[in-house]
Amino acid sequence: MDRRRFVVLALTGALLGGCAGSTFRPLKPEVSVADIRGEGGNLLEQRFLLTLRVTNPNRFEIPVEGLSFTLDVAGEPFARGVGNKPVTIPALGEALVEVKATAGIAGLVMRQFKNLGKGLDKLEYRLKGRLVTGNFGGYDFDQKGELDPAKLFRDGRPAKAPSEQF
Repeated sequence: MDRRRFVVLALTGALLGGCAGSTFRPLKPEVSVADIRGEGGNLLEQRFLLTLRVTNPNRFEIPVEGLSFTLDVAGEPFARGVGNKPVTIPALGEALVEVKATAGIAGLVMRQFKNLGKGLDKLEYRLKGRLVTGNFGGYDFDQKGELDPAKLFRDGRPAKAPSEQF
């Protein structure tokens, strides 16, 4: 019986040691552009309201304290912004968050609008930034996608109202 007890204790110790040596690595949330609406501006800068979709692939909620981001459209810098209102992304869920963005220098903005007039079906975008969280320090994100020019910069609200706001 001593040999059997030793084997059980050795296996238990090996399993516990293996668990202690493993590191907990949460999956990164995905952040994408759900909507863009013009908010006015002047010759030097334009303001936009972006609705971002944040998807949490983890089995636990993620408390987000804020975010910072840049948005490139058609391969060129377009806008940047920050948000500081807290939101919690539910476990295995998503939330729509609204953030304000600023596009500077009128010439750059005008180049982007010219792309809209070239009969393009889709415009490629790249959204880069960081979600700031209290528990894990934060998550960097770098997401690419496509925008539908026909749906951009329209008046009114998105079809589904955001559940959370930044």
